Amino acid sequence: MALPNDANPLGHLIGGKVMHLVDVAAAIAANRHARRACVTASVDYMTFLHPVHIGELVILRSSVNRVFTTSMEVGVKVWVENLQTGQVRHTSSAYLTFVAINAQGEPVPVPPVIPETEEERRRFDQAGARRAYRLEQRNRMRR
Repeated sequence: MALPNDANPLGHLIGGKVMHLVDVAAAIAANRHARRACVTASVDYMTFLHPVHIGELVILRSSVNRVFTTSMEVGVKVWVENLQTGQVRHTSSAYLTFVAINAQGEPVPVPPVIPETEEERRRFDQAGARRAYRLEQRNRMRR
């Protein structure tokens, strides 16, 4: 629930709190899939389509879209529900990359994602395209 201590002067949940919730939801999905500690490596971007008003319910859904040896893409979608009216709106989305690590903090392999539904196959395929773009951007920044 969006509480007053996380409000901006407009009475909306601050974006940083939404980002924190997204990171936590993604970490849960990554840790659950890998069955080990995972750390955030990157966040592609965040969209903020609608404000979250204080007193509204924040609903997050995260899923591991694809695994790339030691890293994995996790997608998170955020909805907000007005508890008085029942109206639910999609408010934010993000893609995060997590890396599974061992006790020494070194990357370790993760079991693959095996897409079963059409939706899972779509997310799996799109994750591959996003990864190629991320790697291209990373290589450009290193030059």
